[in-house]
Parts: sequence; C-alpha cells; structure tokens
Amino acid sequence: MLRKINLIFRRPKNLLSPIPSPFTHQLTSSYSSSPSYFPPNTQNLKINDSNDHLKQALLEMAIQGLETKFQDYNTLLNVCVKERNIRGGQRVHTHMIKTHYEPPVYLRTRLIVLYVKCEFLGDARNVFDEMPETNVVSWTAMMSGYSQQGYASEALNLFVQMLRSGTEPNEFTFATIFTSCTGDLGFDHGRQIHSLIIKSGFESYIYVGSSLLDMYAKASKIHEAQIVFDALPERDVVSCTAIISGYAQLGFDEDAMELFRRLKTEGMTSNYVTYASVLTALSGLAAFEHGKQVHNHILRSELPSYVVLDNSLVDMYSKCGHLVYSRRVFNEMPERTVISWNAILVGYSKHGMGREVVELFELMREENKVRPDGVTFLAVLSGCSHGGMEERGLEVFDEMLSRKDEVEPEIQHYGCVVDLLSRAGQVEKAFEFIKKMPIEPNAGIWGSLLGACRLHSNVDIGEFAGTRLLEIEPENAGNYVILSNLYSSSGRWEDARTIRELMKEKAVIKEPGRSWIEIE
Repeated sequence: MLRKINLIFRRPKNLLSPIPSPFTHQLTSSYSSSPSYFPPNTQNLKINDSNDHLKQALLEMAIQGLETKFQDYNTLLNVCVKERNIRGGQRVHTHMIKTHYEPPVYLRTRLIVLYVKCEFLGDARNVFDEMPETNVVSWTAMMSGYSQQGYASEALNLFVQMLRSGTEPNEFTFATIFTSCTGDLGFDHGRQIHSLIIKSGFESYIYVGSSLLDMYAKASKIHEAQIVFDALPERDVVSCTAIISGYAQLGFDEDAMELFRRLKTEGMTSNYVTYASVLTALSGLAAFEHGKQVHNHILRSELPSYVVLDNSLVDMYSKCGHLVYSRRVFNEMPERTVISWNAILVGYSKHGMGREVVELFELMREENKVRPDGVTFLAVLSGCSHGGMEERGLEVFDEMLSRKDEVEPEIQHYGCVVDLLSRAGQVEKAFEFIKKMPIEPNAGIWGSLLGACRLHSNVDIGEFAGTRLLEIEPENAGNYVILSNLYSSSGRWEDARTIRELMKEKAVIKEPGRSWIEIE
C-alpha cells in the first residue's frame, strides 16, 4: 500500500506516515516468480518471535560457520527485519563477511531493507554500492530508505542513476519515488516522472496512481490530482483517502466532504486515515453535528484505537466549541503524543479557558511521559494571556528561557508575552520587553502593543508602535484606523486627520468584517 510521507529537500525533524509503504509487498511479490532468488520452503533454523530464540539461532549460526546456508541467513534476516533488531542483523552480515559467503541479490537486498528500517542509511548504501549485481528491487529499497528518512534529493539522484544503468523501474519504484517529489524542484521532477509513467504504461496501476495524485495534492495542484483519481480504472481505500486528504489539507473542506459522501455511496471502504482526513475537513467547517455522526460511524465500525484518529477527534470537537466532548476523547485515549496534548491545550486556549490550560499543562508535567514542544508553550502562553493569568504566563516563559525542555523561544512566543502584558495593562513593561527581544519584532507584536495603547490611552508608546506598523505593513488598513482612533481619543484631531488622509493617499480600504453560522 501507498506510504504517504510529507517530505522536503532537507531532513525533517519529525516524520508522520499514516499509510504503509508499497515496498513491503514488493519484496515478496517480485521474487515469488523467480526460484533462483526466493528461498525454498524448508529452513534449517526455526526461530520464534522472541529475543531469546533469536540469540540462540545466532549462536547456532556461529557454530555452523561455513556450513550456514542461504535458508539460515534468510530466516535470521527476516526476523531481524521484522523486529528491527540491528545488532542481530549486523551479526548476520559480519558472519557472511568472515566466512566469505557471497550472498545473492535477494539477501543483499534484505540487508539493505534491514539497515533502512533501523535508520542506518550509511550501512544500507555501503551494501548497495558493493553489490556486484543489482535489480529493480535493490534500487527501490535504497530509494525507499532515502525517502522515508527525508533525503529527497538523494532518492531522486538514485532514481536517475537507475535509469542510466538500464534497469527498468516497476510500479513500486514509481510509487516510492513520488514521495520525494516535493518542493518546487521536486515537483518539476515529479511531472517528468509522470510523463515517463505514461510512456511506460504504468498510469493504470493503483499504487502508482495513488502516489501520483498524492504528489499533486501536496503541491496544491488539486485539480490535477482529481484528474489522476478520475482516470484510475479501480480505486482502493488508499487512493480514495489520498484525494479526500488532499482537499481537506488545502482547506477545500466542503469539497472534501462532498467527495467523501459520493465515494461512500459508491461503496468505498474507510480506514482510520480516511476518517482522520474527514474530521480535518469538519474541523475547518466547525460542523459539530456532522462530526458527531462521523464519530458514531467510527464507533460502530469498531476500529482499533489509533492516536492519529483520536487526535483528529479532539481537534474537531475543540474547533466546534465543544470542549467537554474533546476532553472526554482525550481522557479515554490509551496513548497520547505531544500532538494529543497540544490539540486539547490549543482548544482550551482559543476559548479563553486559561485555568484549564494551566491545570492540563501541570498534569502533563506530572505524568512526565511526553515532552512539551514549541506549540505546547504557545498554547499555554496564549491561554494565560486570554485567561488573565499574567504571573503564571511569565513563569512559563521563564521555563522556556531556561531551556529545560530544549525548546527555544520563537517570535510567536515573544508575541504571546507582549500580548499577556498588554492585556494586563502593563504597556510600559511590554514596550521594554520588546526593546530587549533578541528577535526583530514583527507586525503582530507591534499591533498587539498598539491595541493595548489604544485601550489604555498611552499615546506616546502607541505613536511609536503605530509608526513602526505603517513601515512594516503600509497596506494594512486596520493599523491606520487604530492609530487614528488613538489620536482622536486624546484630542489630537490634526494628527488623526493626517493619518486618514495618508490612508486615502495610499488607497488603503478597510474591508468590513464577516461571520458565518451553521443553520440546523
């Protein structure tokens, strides 16, 4: 099945891949028709899935020495790959070298897969480079390793080398390489590979089509993704989920829901990733009733608990304003990640429930299972700001500065502190804080200070903040209006008129506000 990975041309800090990789299926299917590569059914070593049995089998391998056969190596490597046991796999590899055993392409490829799964890409590449003979599976295994670890440019370079070597890519190769076609340069490569797919006749393969439409969706080319989807001769849950997720992640929430309904009537089956994508769309629409219906459908489907799905439920209920439901889902989660904590903390924060934010953050500290990240601190600081908890918010920011959690404050965190002090009426203190910031203040920070000056009638600081804002955002009508109103409230009518005339001169127009509601 398609492995969906969001990659860029550098190694990312965190990788989420809710859809499994097609490469696992390839390792069995590609060799099943080739007796010279695929191991026979009888095996000399019998290993159960336990560490003790593996140790015993490794000991037997050492005792056998030169007598160790293909079947033995294959059995050991399969267990090591399954359990991601790098030490065991290295012992098998070392034994091959010491006994001068020349493994066939199949076993060398299994070594590559082992090192890739254990994130030893350097060792995987060494095995690949030393192979006297390679095939499409070997190339794809190495490309998959680079893609999964975020080395997109290396994966693309390897794909080009494979073509130059005369090795023909198969459907799994194309499905794998598309996960590396991100960013402007990667997308250009992706379009070229799409042309190659059409010439090679692979456009009708489900793995290729799903990966291709996923690439277009992540490049914000949802129209092209829809064309690829419509052209698929058959669709599975992966391709349906990919197109729904594409619409939802690009903010086309109504289109995502309409497509989900249509595919459901056509008999589409859903998995936890499908439901997570639908809940993302419902979060954007704040459609509470529809969200409850989807939640009920999930419960009736008796899906096992997935943290990704639970996170989506917490986020959906929070954005719909139903924090009681959100907290209930959160409390019943068997496993929580930092994303889980952030989802509920952000929900409380956006609804001004500062006390609940602080209590939950302290609970997170007490459990000490998950380390907070930058989003966590942002939610807590924002919650303290909206909840009038100035002292606690400053304490949390001091914790960040101490680098206790190895989280470095960013511009958004400094902005929250300015907003915290401004809402508390400490305009002078907020101004001094801005002047001491190690980061250049942005428009959001000056805007927060200007709003506080308007509220607390501090013309001197407000005038300075307003001037800086007009330099940074000369096209933002709101800045002119607030500064003009500040002058007017202090009786400086001439200055207020000057700002209004400047606004007309620059042809800046303030657009009226809008809101929307869901009608039952």
